[in-house]
Amino acid sequence: MSSPLVLPLAEAGAAAEVGGKGASLGELVRAGLPVPPGFVVTAGAFTAAMTAIDRGGALRASVEALAASDIESIARVSAALRAQIIGAPLPSPVADAITTGYATLAGPTGSAGSAGAAVAVRSSATMEDGSAASFAGLQDTYLGVSGADAVLESVRRCWASLYNTESVAYRRRLGMPEPGLAMAVVVQRMVRPRAAGVMFTRSPVSGDRSVVAIEGTWGLGSALVSGDVTPDAFIVSKITSEITARRVSAKIKIHQVPPNGPVASPPPSGAPPVTVADTPAGLRDVPCLTDHEIRALAAMACRVEARYGAAQDIEWALLDGADLPNERIVLLQSRPETVWAARDQGPAGTPKPRPADHVLAIFGKPL
Repeated sequence: MSSPLVLPLAEAGAAAEVGGKGASLGELVRAGLPVPPGFVVTAGAFTAAMTAIDRGGALRASVEALAASDIESIARVSAALRAQIIGAPLPSPVADAITTGYATLAGPTGSAGSAGAAVAVRSSATMEDGSAASFAGLQDTYLGVSGADAVLESVRRCWASLYNTESVAYRRRLGMPEPGLAMAVVVQRMVRPRAAGVMFTRSPVSGDRSVVAIEGTWGLGSALVSGDVTPDAFIVSKITSEITARRVSAKIKIHQVPPNGPVASPPPSGAPPVTVADTPAGLRDVPCLTDHEIRALAAMACRVEARYGAAQDIEWALLDGADLPNERIVLLQSRPETVWAARDQGPAGTPKPRPADHVLAIFGKPL
């Protein structure tokens, strides 16, 4: 049976097929947690497209042959491959599957070339969010994409971002093989949050498992990720729901998708259509979350952690339009917390008085 080219988020399971982001979002959907509706363009679709572009794999083999220290060659070879991926027509079955998926998601406004419903098109590499390496931020995301033609272009650009200079250089430093490497793409209805940010189900500073640490800002969370703002920060006790610490920052900048409708396709530079503006003066020094919203986010974080059975790093957005705070929360991603999880791992062996005792202990012959 051939691999599906597109899967609804509820059916997104194995990371090898839908990437780390797709697998995580699928898990959240199946758990009944609030996630913007969407679908995944699978790794099988990427493979089909790359087979048409790079028959025999010579181009990808040239990437694997690059020396990790030769940044100039990495930049040149990866740029040529990106250009071919962006410029190549998609195989008809792949294009049809993506177009149908978008039309279903967008409804009657989702026809090719129309302004259509806005979506976020997000890279979901099959090797991301793993324990051995972190590829966060190395692949592309496009926000506010409208119309089937623009979605197809954004998917190609996400695929091409697998060969960003930074991503290729990172893989070469790790000595990762290129064969079998693939990129899935998540397509979701675009949300325009009042506030957004990240939260951790243990303190990123102390490792305390009894608290939820929340960071947020006005508008899109990209303002926080890019470093354009110092976010508001809150610590909430998992036991009592008490807000035990808070820091309200001067949030000078705000990221938004234009309110009068997104652009029809990514600009030539590939930059997402996000506006960066000065935060209105009346909001800069005001907390982006109320106490009720902070507690609702903490409760949601605990639900996510319980689902996975491990501490999580969660991206969230808070919408307007519902009466209760928990009804306005949507989750955009959840990944395992890695910093303190790595520190929690025990030593490889029990300390011995002398170095030679470690070797002899392996063979069961104490000195």
